[in-house]
Amino acid sequence: MLKRVFMAPDPGRVRLRFAGRGVLGISLAVALCGLVGHSLVAAITGGLAALLALFTVTDPTVRGQAVTTALLPVVGLPVLAVAAVLHDHPVARDLVFLAVMGAGVYARRWGPRGHALGVFAFMMLFAAQFLHTVPGQLPELYAAVLLSLGASATVRFGLWCYERRLPVVPVPAPPKGRGPLRITTRQAVQATLGGAFALGLGQLLSDQRWYWAVGATWWVFVNTTSRGETLVRGFRRVLGTVIGIVAGFAVAIPLDGAGAPTAVVVAVSVFGIFYAAAVSYSWMMFFVTVMAGMLYGALGVLDAALLWLRVAETAVGSLGAVLAVLLVLPVTTHSITDAWIQKALRCVHACTAEAADRLAGSALADPGPRVAELEVLLGRVRLSIAPLVHPLSPLRARKARARQVLALLDDCVTEVRGLASIAADPDASHDARLSAACARVEAAVEILTAPRPGTVPAVPVQAHRPTATEPALAHLHGLERALAQLVSPLSHAPYAASTHA
Repeated sequence: MLKRVFMAPDPGRVRLRFAGRGVLGISLAVALCGLVGHSLVAAITGGLAALLALFTVTDPTVRGQAVTTALLPVVGLPVLAVAAVLHDHPVARDLVFLAVMGAGVYARRWGPRGHALGVFAFMMLFAAQFLHTVPGQLPELYAAVLLSLGASATVRFGLWCYERRLPVVPVPAPPKGRGPLRITTRQAVQATLGGAFALGLGQLLSDQRWYWAVGATWWVFVNTTSRGETLVRGFRRVLGTVIGIVAGFAVAIPLDGAGAPTAVVVAVSVFGIFYAAAVSYSWMMFFVTVMAGMLYGALGVLDAALLWLRVAETAVGSLGAVLAVLLVLPVTTHSITDAWIQKALRCVHACTAEAADRLAGSALADPGPRVAELEVLLGRVRLSIAPLVHPLSPLRARKARARQVLALLDDCVTEVRGLASIAADPDASHDARLSAACARVEAAVEILTAPRPGTVPAVPVQAHRPTATEPALAHLHGLERALAQLVSPLSHAPYAASTHA
């Protein structure tokens, strides 16, 4: 299972760079906290701030990332202060916890920046509970957070800013969904009510560690849109936590907070969190759980009972999220999947048009950014459709259609990527047949994105077939064939018409 994480494709070694930079930035932050004489609690708070800054800030431009990073303490430090002041006032503390949770999810409507600020605010509140923060510690914690954010920013924007060499990819906005409420509004309500359930039941399990249940509910909602995605993520969170607890018994308890070994295991866990995030939520949660166990060991409070309590609280939090998405303003998997598929198909057409214009001699046309956007959209389709292709899904016919859709969209991306690479060649020449093929692609996309998809004409049999010297035309014909084959699964799948009825 772990082989899947480390053997998964990593084009351009982006995941490896992401993970390596994460370890470097967090290590530098914690080392600086130690050098200036901060306590272990402050160093952990600073390390968490650096982790969040490097992990959750995902603006499409480096400038945007810098602005979001600068705004993190603006939302995080006041929340940290409120949490410390309300530590001995449970009713007010619980209400603030739920309010920050709902606001953090609602902030997703403002894109990557709103998402990052919402996550940072919630996690500062979570950290205050984890570390039992009191008002007297605030000056030191503030200094640690600011120092650590500065260290992580130095690494991200100075020492290791690999994004400057990557194309700018616009982050696709989530579909609006059906009904009068936006998806972000629905999810904010769901998260708040699910968090209230987790908070109440979590406190019955433990009046000291209840925040793990609320945290589990929170993280199940992060980066999910539909109830199917949330259900799958809840399952994967529990699975990853259980596996991590087993590792905790094997590693964290025997080490018992020993300095150097704990630092090494935490560094490996941080690398795993960053490296696994894009390909396996279960394994990401495994590394998070191992890291948490090591930190508890460093704080001197780790034992077997605490590890099992972590599992129970995680299960309660996941249950809260599941009940909320099933019973409160549900957003169906089918409607969201349909919306992402339509976005991807329209992007296919835009990529093709840009490539055709470039081949026709337009110096302004550039299909590269569109191809990058299409790959991001395909990732969103995969995430949305994951519940339908999950091994535990009993709906075999839907599973087969969903897999066929994914395979054909993969073919579309492959053909578009090949077409774009040819268009980038200054020696590539325009052919009249390219214009005709591009027009057919445009017509096929219009048919597939109509309320009720019709029949896409087959690729015409031509006396002069494209040869090895006509690769652009070959890619266009391959794209036409993939679009034509998409008609059947999209016409019969429940998500094909769910948002148009």
